[in-house]
Amino acid sequence: MSPELSVVVPVYRSAATLPLLLERLQAELAPQYSRWEAILVNDGSPDGSWEVLTDLVQRYDFLVIADLRKNCGQDNALMAGLRLCQGDVAIIMDDDLQHDPADIPRLVDKLHEGWDVCFAAFGAKRQAWWKNLGSRFNGWAAQQVIQKPAGIYLSPFKALARGVIDEVLAYQGPFPYLDGLLLSATSRFTQIEVAHHARPVGHGNYNLPRSVAVWLKLATGFSVRPLRIASVAGLFTAFLALAFGFGLIVRHLLGHEEVEGWTSTLVVVSFLGGLQLFCLGLLGEYVGRAYLVLGRKPQAPVRCVLRRESTELGS
Repeated sequence: MSPELSVVVPVYRSAATLPLLLERLQAELAPQYSRWEAILVNDGSPDGSWEVLTDLVQRYDFLVIADLRKNCGQDNALMAGLRLCQGDVAIIMDDDLQHDPADIPRLVDKLHEGWDVCFAAFGAKRQAWWKNLGSRFNGWAAQQVIQKPAGIYLSPFKALARGVIDEVLAYQGPFPYLDGLLLSATSRFTQIEVAHHARPVGHGNYNLPRSVAVWLKLATGFSVRPLRIASVAGLFTAFLALAFGFGLIVRHLLGHEEVEGWTSTLVVVSFLGGLQLFCLGLLGEYVGRAYLVLGRKPQAPVRCVLRRESTELGS
């Protein structure tokens, strides 16, 4: 019989928190759900997380662990976990206990009201200020590029109904962006407010390059609007350059004396050159991603999947 609930967790540099995470999941979920599973996907973690998981899998019969052949990124690891989950509802959460397992039943209850996705919104987040700033920027960009509803926070802690999971898993490309896929699959979103807790140990794995990579997946993976913005920007700057040249001609015909110099020329040339390089880079990002999709780059190659007293090798 299929489980009622699957909890999917990407694992990276969290060897110290994994035992506590499993204890908390069991304490909160076992009394409420007779059939449930936790799927933890090791995303090429270099800190011994896989060794900890192989020990834990022999202690918990609800635990399924998967080991990716290389570090593929959070969204790719989540897709691998969703392909393994069998529950009617999937919970997506982080491995650092900033997301409280006690909030999971509240997320599930909202789906029972008929919603496809329920996000956990945080009143105040226990993380660096620049991460909060980046999160707000990504939220604004998602509104502009992939039509995210204005009142919805795209939280990494969320509940997904079985139907929307199946829709998301139809995507086979190498650059999944889970929230973008959810926005493409349904408009039935809701959210509840929960507390965001401090990490018991360690520090966050997201740095500026990883955050930029997430933004690029958002911007170029699910919309051509950035290309249209680049086209409009190019036309606008061309119009400004034309107007500037026309103004110089008018001043000359009216007999105004011009001060010769290279400053204005260098500023205009540098600006236009930078804009052209930006547009070329944006176009190259689209072309490169299309090339990798056509080349069937693996999304998240799985080395093996383990359950208690059993091993299932990946292909």
